[in-house]
Amino acid sequence: MSEYRGPNSAEDARRLDTGAVLPETVDVNIRLLDPIPAPRTFLRELPPTDAMRDVVLALREAIRDVLAGRDDRLLVIVGPCSVHDPRAALEYAKRLLALRDELDDELLIVMRVYFEKPRTTIGWKGLINDPDLDGHADIRKGMWMARKILTDIVSAGLPTATEWLDPITPQYLCDLISWGAIGARNTESQVHRELASGLSMPVGFKNSTDGSVKAAVDSCYAASFGQHFLSINLDGRVISAQTTGNPYCHLVLRGSSSGPNYDAHSVADALASFRHAGFDTPVTGLIVDAAHGNSAKNEVREAEVVEEIADRLAGGERGILGVMMESFLLAGRQDPAPLDELVYGRSITDPCIAWPRTEALLRTLAAAVTSRRTAGSDR
Repeated sequence: MSEYRGPNSAEDARRLDTGAVLPETVDVNIRLLDPIPAPRTFLRELPPTDAMRDVVLALREAIRDVLAGRDDRLLVIVGPCSVHDPRAALEYAKRLLALRDELDDELLIVMRVYFEKPRTTIGWKGLINDPDLDGHADIRKGMWMARKILTDIVSAGLPTATEWLDPITPQYLCDLISWGAIGARNTESQVHRELASGLSMPVGFKNSTDGSVKAAVDSCYAASFGQHFLSINLDGRVISAQTTGNPYCHLVLRGSSSGPNYDAHSVADALASFRHAGFDTPVTGLIVDAAHGNSAKNEVREAEVVEEIADRLAGGERGILGVMMESFLLAGRQDPAPLDELVYGRSITDPCIAWPRTEALLRTLAAAVTSRRTAGSDR
């Protein structure tokens, strides 16, 4: 992992130590302020190539086409619950890339590459926050590692998806992301609605943890309009950002603490709420997250959910435009620990479906799309 060194901010730290004014009314509960280089520093050290830009832009447009009903492929966002091991993530990406090329006529496959994990209470908050899995929170190293992993995956030709948690993170990574999510805990957040309004890729808002779809609908509505808010630019300077709005925000049904919501009735109700919200959007359907509340965080049940959705798609159901799956090299999960103490290829957050089962499920979904096309042509 020595190649994931990241830029050096020693000079920034020296200036902070000698020049900061810290009166007794400020930073009372702060133990350390570690300067992080501005986004442009990371972009210069790990720049996107023209080929990488082509991958990102082409897939963003293809996803828009799926969401608008101009492309009848199924969007499939699949990958680990969270990335903690660069080597395992890249091995997974290579396997997925080979299958993506084979199933491209039926499925629009995007790799789930999540670096930030919202916690209900406390716990490992993702590779950006704690890249060494030891609680030292070397965010500078974690941010650099995240960008390095993304450049490696996208340079191979595979598009990526992630969840946007911290509103500053997109300035460091968004040029390499084709699809973004706002999680269930943040779907009512004004900050995240404003953020989504300016992001350059389609963004999915998940229903709240209590199952409410209205919050996600309201978020899509708000994000479709221009917003004004504080942010930073690529040079790390505080700015007043003004956005034009993101017309491709959409719903992601992920179940809730009360149970699943991927059944046909729940999908129809969610789409009705979305359509009756009263804003101009080209989006014609939604995405179902087969994990989380829709499978009670059980990877065996998650695979069964995917199969059930495939059966419905094969029968001609139209409202579901995409599926999310949590999948890794090995099934299940393990508790976080230093990397050399972990089982290679197994999740350290939510349980994931093993690769062999994932491969079979992707083929099942592709066959379902073919059947749906046949069912549509017979009408």
